[in-house]
Amino acid sequence: MSHTSGGLVASSRPTPRPRGRAGVHLLCIGIACAAFAACGDEDRGADQNPVSGGGSGGNGGAGVAGGTAGPIGGSGTGGGAGSARAGAGGSSAAGSSATGGAGGGNSGQGGGASGRGGAGGMAGPAGSGGAEPDAGTSGTGGEPATDLEPFSFFTTSLAAMQRLSASDDGFGGDLTYGEADGLTGADKICTEIAEASMEGAAAKGWRAFLSVSEGPGGGPVNAIDRIGEGPWYDRVGRIVAMDKAALANTRPQGADPIIYNDLPNEDGVPNHRPDPNQPEVDNHHILTGSDTSGRLYMGDDRGTCGDWTSIAQSSGRPRIGFSWIAGGRTHWISGQDEGGCGAGVNLIDGGGSDPSNPIVGSGGGYGGIYCFALMP
Repeated sequence: MSHTSGGLVASSRPTPRPRGRAGVHLLCIGIACAAFAACGDEDRGADQNPVSGGGSGGNGGAGVAGGTAGPIGGSGTGGGAGSARAGAGGSSAAGSSATGGAGGGNSGQGGGASGRGGAGGMAGPAGSGGAEPDAGTSGTGGEPATDLEPFSFFTTSLAAMQRLSASDDGFGGDLTYGEADGLTGADKICTEIAEASMEGAAAKGWRAFLSVSEGPGGGPVNAIDRIGEGPWYDRVGRIVAMDKAALANTRPQGADPIIYNDLPNEDGVPNHRPDPNQPEVDNHHILTGSDTSGRLYMGDDRGTCGDWTSIAQSSGRPRIGFSWIAGGRTHWISGQDEGGCGAGVNLIDGGGSDPSNPIVGSGGGYGGIYCFALMP
């Protein structure tokens, strides 16, 4: 019906079905979403703001059935599932991606193509955005190796030998110290004394300056061949020798003048007077089992106490050197045969080794050894 100036007259046009305001809104939203999906840049991801009616998120739910039939076409088919692309990187917070709602509207608009005016399908509900994959935990790098002060030589002190042997008499000629052979045990003694003197020093690789007729590998071992190449320093950083050639002398050539004639212990103290509060002591006999070149003395184990495994009187008389000079007794590697291989200490000058007293210290000593490190 329509109004005219003369009253009501019948209209030749059919009366359209009244639409509610919500229906109009849905129609507008559907068309707007379809246009947005067709023209928008689908790679904008999380930077795109969600359109009205469209949920945001990673995976939109299925769109609601298409709008009611328009005045010309049939009813629109149901909107397909909103296929929402995850936003860039996929934030874990819901609504970070904006294209989910547009997908739902697009499907609804397709259904409304046969029925123009059909309201677009409502966008699916907001899906939660895909969470970004966790980055792998970065591993912490290993701690850098500590730079230790130069320390690669010492004469074992009486106090240290008594402590490790748990005896006032020391080890005597048996230096196995719980190991299978004398060399390995003596190396262990050197290592523990070095570590006690300087934390971390055990890593330097310590070797006892001892020769044997049969080492762990089955053949003779020369002391000079097992101590590295040098240089070697005492506990306070004074030079002892630069190389093996410097060692192969009566006294280590090039050694600091303070220690040249009195080789120091693990504390860096010249060993003739290890306790500065006490007088000097006669303790300069040091076990080596070696000749003046640092090689096995006499070619057998008579000068090595059964390759440093025995304290028996029948094990022979070990070869010793002098850590400090006394009269004509000067060679630091090889100078005398000691009284025997028994454990014992003698700190009183008696004029040299005494075969009647078959211990490692009969001529002035306690069975000390020289220790060298493979690293300065």
